[in-house]
Amino acid sequence: MRLFIAIYPPAEAIAHLSTRLAGLRLAAASAAGTNVRLVDPTKAHLTLAFVGEVDPARLAELRQVLSRTVAAARGGAAAQAPGGCDGSPVLRLGGGGRFGWGRSTVLWVDVRGDVARLGALAGAVRAGLTAAGFPGDEKPFRPHLTIARPGDRVPHADIEADLAALDSYLGPPWPARELMLVQSRPGPSSSYHQLATWPL
Repeated sequence: MRLFIAIYPPAEAIAHLSTRLAGLRLAAASAAGTNVRLVDPTKAHLTLAFVGEVDPARLAELRQVLSRTVAAARGGAAAQAPGGCDGSPVLRLGGGGRFGWGRSTVLWVDVRGDVARLGALAGAVRAGLTAAGFPGDEKPFRPHLTIARPGDRVPHADIEADLAALDSYLGPPWPARELMLVQSRPGPSSSYHQLATWPL
């Protein structure tokens, strides 16, 4: 099983972002028939840790590891929350950037708000996975929401124009209320299946 751990923004945040994305040159290129691999809004997520291939026989163990990790993180957040407020990190999507260039170009929207708490949660999840002997994500945590994988199928100038347009974007704030264990099934039409959730 190919697994990752993620937070999904609420539908309202994705709808707000989609309105801005509809005005980008990438959207126009997609409408004209160019395969810019726009991300399906229903699949848009923030990856905290990519686990990779896991033997299905270890799925119950993995769930236990995540349950302990989230419980510890939730307890720490509650102690730090002012006035007994909800301990969920409050996030918002805003700005943007890219990974790679040429054929490997990926465009994303940045994450703002309680990013330090989100990073601490990602660090705790990754440490828990490593301690339990699960495969882990060796890349530094960089919170983002992927919006397209255009590669080299659109002009460089269009990519730069879209990044400039995203600079001024700032979506509504939302609390990250759930951590999810997700199975990814890659292929021509990749699919994601949520296997378990934990309240934050």
